[in-house]
Amino acid sequence: MTRAAAPSPLIAFAVAALGIAVFSSMDAVMKGLVLALGAYGALTWRMVAGVVVSAIPYALSRPARPGGAAMRLHAMRAVVAAIMAFLFFWGLGRVPMAQAIGLSFIAPIIALFLAALILKERITRATLIASFMAFGGVLVILFGQSRADLGPDALWGALAILTSALFYAWNLILMRQQSLIAGPAEVAFFQSLLVAILYLVPAPLLLDLPPIELAPELILAALLATVSLFLLSWAYGRAQANYLAPTEYTGFLWAAFWGWLVFGEQVSFFTVAGAALIVGGCVIAARRRDAAPVADTEAQLP
Repeated sequence: MTRAAAPSPLIAFAVAALGIAVFSSMDAVMKGLVLALGAYGALTWRMVAGVVVSAIPYALSRPARPGGAAMRLHAMRAVVAAIMAFLFFWGLGRVPMAQAIGLSFIAPIIALFLAALILKERITRATLIASFMAFGGVLVILFGQSRADLGPDALWGALAILTSALFYAWNLILMRQQSLIAGPAEVAFFQSLLVAILYLVPAPLLLDLPPIELAPELILAALLATVSLFLLSWAYGRAQANYLAPTEYTGFLWAAFWGWLVFGEQVSFFTVAGAALIVGGCVIAARRRDAAPVADTEAQLP
């Protein structure tokens, strides 16, 4: 029996970029919810809705019971994601979307070196050039943002997002490890379920019922998050983390667009110049011609 050919790395790169676009759209919905409900309330109700949304495709896939190694990864990533998400969305409520995403772009740079350290992946010259070119674009954007008067809360929001980026870098590595031993439906469901459980622990003291008129936005945010998890899990199961990490930079373009369209946040010359560098870096990364093989699964398990 002939084994089916694996998808090309370029297809995995495109799917990962689509996943980032969907996730960035979710960020725009979540910013509105954070302003209305606070970071904890918005995240908790979104994760509860996400359990329902992700449970449907997971149940339809007739899943086998996850093994011990998979459950350890699901639990570890849930803890990292819970901290990461709260810090990011708390900060997002205090700074423009483009600046928030720009600050978070330190994560893929950290992830490149974590992938080499933890997953034993090779860092190529093209990957480094692409990542640092894109990061240079982020610096240009942040220089422009620093000239704007964002108010006293902006500094605390920026610090929260930078801290979130450290956890996000680790999250990228865990996502790669998850995707090698679990399907997208399983990853999306357990991510939503376990993070929801963590957020519900202090619920008796901190959580209020949201207004009924916000229910469509919560469901939309959960749906977008689930779709993004599916796409990213599929891509990270078929190409190396250090190859896909530069797709994170495309999120800035979407953040600038949604920030302008929904919240009236202006896009400056520095934003356009930085975005050009970001896109250029991603083009270089996408044109890498090696096979980006999937590393041995057992060697990467915790």
